[in-house]
Amino acid sequence: MSVASEERANLILELVRALTAEVHPHASRRPVTLDSPFDELGIGSLELAELLLRVQHAFGVALPSHLLADAETPRDLLQAVMRHHGPAGEDVGLALQAARAGGTARVSLPGVRRLSPPIAASTLIDALDWHVGAAPHRMHIRILDESGSPIEVSYEALRRDATAVAAGLLAHDVTPGDTVAIMLPTTRAYFVTFTGVLLAGAVPVPIYPPARPSQLADHLRRHTGILANARAALLVTVPDALSLGQLLRSNVEGLRHVVVPESLTGVTDVALPRPRASDLALVQYTSGSTGQPKGVALTHDNLLANIRAMGQAAAVSGADTFVSWLPLYHDMGLIGAWLSCLYFGIPLVVMAPQAFLTRPSRWLWAIHANHGTISAGPNFAYELCLAKIDDTEIDGLDLSSWRLAFNGAEPVSPSTIERFIERFARYGLRPEVITPVYGLAESAVGLAFPPLGRGPLIDRIDRDRFGRSGRADPAKPDEADPLRFVACGQPLPGHEIRVVDATGNELGDRRQGRIEFRGPSATAGYFRNAAATRRLFHDDWLDTGDLGYLADADLYVTGRIKDVIIRAGRNLHPTELEEAVGNVAGVRKGCVAVFACPDRTGGAERLVVMAETRATDDETTAALRSEIITTAVDLLGAAPDDVVLAPPRTVPKTSSGKIRRAAARELYQSGRVGARPRPLWWELARFRLRGAVPSVRRARQTAAALAFAAYAWALFIVLGASVIAVLPLLPRIRWRRRLAVGAVRVLARLTATPVTVHGLAGLPRGPSIVVANHPSWLDGPGLAMVLPHAFRFVAGEVLEHEALTGFVLSRLGTEFVERYEREHGVADTDRVVTLVRGGQSIVVFPEGHLARAPGLRPFHMGAFVAAAQAGVPVVPVAIRGTREVLRPEHRFPRRGAVDIMIGAPIQPLGTDWSAAVALQRAARDAVLRLSGEPDVE
Repeated sequence: MSVASEERANLILELVRALTAEVHPHASRRPVTLDSPFDELGIGSLELAELLLRVQHAFGVALPSHLLADAETPRDLLQAVMRHHGPAGEDVGLALQAARAGGTARVSLPGVRRLSPPIAASTLIDALDWHVGAAPHRMHIRILDESGSPIEVSYEALRRDATAVAAGLLAHDVTPGDTVAIMLPTTRAYFVTFTGVLLAGAVPVPIYPPARPSQLADHLRRHTGILANARAALLVTVPDALSLGQLLRSNVEGLRHVVVPESLTGVTDVALPRPRASDLALVQYTSGSTGQPKGVALTHDNLLANIRAMGQAAAVSGADTFVSWLPLYHDMGLIGAWLSCLYFGIPLVVMAPQAFLTRPSRWLWAIHANHGTISAGPNFAYELCLAKIDDTEIDGLDLSSWRLAFNGAEPVSPSTIERFIERFARYGLRPEVITPVYGLAESAVGLAFPPLGRGPLIDRIDRDRFGRSGRADPAKPDEADPLRFVACGQPLPGHEIRVVDATGNELGDRRQGRIEFRGPSATAGYFRNAAATRRLFHDDWLDTGDLGYLADADLYVTGRIKDVIIRAGRNLHPTELEEAVGNVAGVRKGCVAVFACPDRTGGAERLVVMAETRATDDETTAALRSEIITTAVDLLGAAPDDVVLAPPRTVPKTSSGKIRRAAARELYQSGRVGARPRPLWWELARFRLRGAVPSVRRARQTAAALAFAAYAWALFIVLGASVIAVLPLLPRIRWRRRLAVGAVRVLARLTATPVTVHGLAGLPRGPSIVVANHPSWLDGPGLAMVLPHAFRFVAGEVLEHEALTGFVLSRLGTEFVERYEREHGVADTDRVVTLVRGGQSIVVFPEGHLARAPGLRPFHMGAFVAAAQAGVPVVPVAIRGTREVLRPEHRFPRRGAVDIMIGAPIQPLGTDWSAAVALQRAARDAVLRLSGEPDVE
């Protein structure tokens, strides 16, 4: 292509982009090329007519009229311009500058900033689309398999494959706002499925797969509760877990489908909902370390606020690379690692948790090989590296690229930090890299970060005074056994932390109390759990459930409120004793639970230590008990009331590895410690039997729905046949309309389908154009019931040629317009203008056609051009409920109710194209607001 041709092509593309941005300002920006079909860009007959005028004005040429019918792509316009214009000169260059500067095209196109984050993004999808537009082929995720071989995923590939998953979800009747459970390992399928759920307007609910058969019964109980609370419509899992998924489905009434990722495929060119910042983006279930998991409801606003605040505190830049093994069903792995990388556009190198757990050195070698700058893990991960990595495994390891090693999600051990720094300093690890942090799911993930480069800060306090009064006074330098807590930093930007006593009064520095917080990351509450939500909030402050104190602006976390043990007037935190007992030779490290248990005789609480060991002979176990008692006395000044030595895998843990002390207490009180677990077949049989009741209830509901559908169709056929038979006999259109509306009212009454209307009194007295959303075939009959008979409906010409439908609509005075042949479409708009100028009010469905998936689609311009030229108001109308009664592409009516909301009339501010565009925008915004539909523009 010559320079002259290239300049003309660029100008035409600028004009096309400007027009699409003007008519569909909120649409996802598709790349516009010379071969982009106008239909796919949302350019119909009237839009193309306006584009031709702009092209003629920009190039100073007269284009042939047949282009309105024949032009399919911008290339057709370019060829027409080349035929009717001489060599390009200064005029084309000036026109191109004007288009870019907002002259002819009236739009400003900012340059792409490839390494800066999408600061204008209001949702996670906006952030993804920004990167797809800025650098589509840049690597986003590198997945390491068991052999360490990488699988790379670009932004464009993630968006493309996730769009196909979204289409597959819509085909499975997943609607915006539905929850979709994801039980997948760390694979490409997880990232694609999670993103596809968001693109479908649904809400992902990550859950974890069972780690081993011995945990299956507990896993099923917990996940049945989670799926029922979340009201998950669909579960996505791996083929090996399909039988488990079906077992869950039998116990959860609302769970309609259990599928594998490969079955969720559809066309990538599909209209998808456009999420809003306030929409729910994630339900993250808490680990349940102190009780049943609760679903933390997080919006796009919450997630982006937390990601941006963490990025600011961590000084994230384009030079960073995040290396992670953290599970994607946990907030630290999902939000802290992946979604943060998605937003900031930095590479994420990820491996499965099992790869790390079986060989911890893989984590460190991944940091070495990928020049990782940021990584994270709970305290046990650093402890595992100390215990399980042999020097021979890491010969040649270089950790000098590592600048932030976050330690959070569970209590941070001063000893672990000190030993990790000492051990790996010889491999290039700098002390200031170790970064203890604090966060919780109720704040998305992060809440407090320390200053960069400071390194870990350990506070030594007087043990006795802290236990008796809660005062964290510094210990004397020569004190032999002080309590030690690690500083977790200061609140993230825009967030606040306070420490309060039991009555809610704020405490001063070095006074232990409840940790509360507030800020833009804070959840609005727990999903479908009003009681827990009420307990969470104290005015506008959220209760973390943790105890701690502030000192010199740093937060020190001392333990969970529910885990505190009161012993002889002292408050004891189990974490320190659990760690100390775990260091006893013969005890499994990280497998110790310390808890208080009520005395059966009504006395003081009993202090119980439950520790796992492989030892079984009496002599060894007796020695272990003695050593544990000695450790407790040395640390707390008091002996435990009971020491329980349990076989491996007895102490209950959460999916993230935290000790479930409440579950351990329940196990102890029931006398089941060390008891032989029931056979797997027995547990499965119990769950199948338990699932019989929900299955029977689901079958009854299905039978009732089938019976109603058959009844409704029978009524429709009888009433429809009656109307068709009488219509030819009625000479006046007013009588025919009354007959049809009467039949619709009888149908609504006999099917117990209430139709309510709001705002009817606001209809203008003179002619007007009603524009309404179009969720179902029932929209026309529903509007006909409530609007005055003077309104005439406009429908696509294709319906005129259908035998029965065309006959009925024609007899009722419907005005048919062409929606596919562009020349006829422009002429039909002129005909509508003539009708309105003559005093006729009309009803238009500007979306043009029905769609299976919910959402408000782009509005065609015809009704708004007609209103502007005729000088009449547009009345926005929102229809709710008809899709639930009869969904497009379905022939299965259901019980429901219909609401019709009539908005305030919108007057045109002129007669030109700009006035028509302004009408379209205002009317669509009003319908979007009144209908509650997701935006799929």
